[in-house]
Amino acid sequence: MSGSVNAGESSPFTPESGDAFARRHIGPGDAEVAAMLAECGFASLEALTEAAVPKSIQTEALLDLPAARTESAALSDLRRIASRNSLRRSFIGMGYYDCIVPPVIQRNILENPGWYTQYTPYQAEIAQGRLEGLLTFQTMVCDLTRMDVANASLLDEGTAVAEAMTMCFNVSHRKHRGENRDVFFAVDNCHPQTIAVLETRASAIGVKLVCGSAEELTDRLGTGEGGTDVFGFVAQYPGTLGDIGGLGALAAVAKEKGAMTVVAADLLALTLVRAPGTLGADVTVGSAQ
Repeated sequence: MSGSVNAGESSPFTPESGDAFARRHIGPGDAEVAAMLAECGFASLEALTEAAVPKSIQTEALLDLPAARTESAALSDLRRIASRNSLRRSFIGMGYYDCIVPPVIQRNILENPGWYTQYTPYQAEIAQGRLEGLLTFQTMVCDLTRMDVANASLLDEGTAVAEAMTMCFNVSHRKHRGENRDVFFAVDNCHPQTIAVLETRASAIGVKLVCGSAEELTDRLGTGEGGTDVFGFVAQYPGTLGDIGGLGALAAVAKEKGAMTVVAADLLALTLVRAPGTLGADVTVGSAQ
């Protein structure tokens, strides 16, 4: 990268030296643009635009825009705006917790481009660093949950619980053909946003969603010889109010009755409490925020 700096300049960066957004983020140079235009049969970008954009939405007026800003100037302004934010303690809970990210993790993983270049995540290809990062993360999830396999393919906990419900529904239909098992039970210690997503998904796939206490779930499963209409249940762990007891007993009753146990867990909490896999969970889901 070449460029000269005149005496008295406040910054060593100039548009020519690489601090301009256009140079950093628009890849093709003049030669490449000319070659692509020639391949398409146009003499200039203006001619290409004229052919591609309908005249009804074209305008001859110049855009009233300020001069282009350098990348360092834009970042400086963003930091100034961000400094006006007031940092407050959050008490919302329900899966949204303010966590301290250790600097070594932030610096070496979140801010290390080796994990996510050279391909962008939405392309079919995947960068070696991103692939390695996913494998490392999923291995950690297996260690914390004590489950046999893990993935990292969903964006939020509510959707993950809904996917788990759908999977349990399909598995139950194969295992219990002829039985009227169409109820999925959500223990009322689940986060409200999770229950809301479950309601939407259940109505779409023909599942009856029932929400109630752990005691009501035990009654519904039944302790006698009779059958049950419950094919699975989900419990929050820890619960939305912080409770952690009774999960193992619920899972044991569910297993006895042929129902599946889904646990919506908090990964950070699993460093201190028993893993869902040791308590009888068939599926464990959660969010790493």
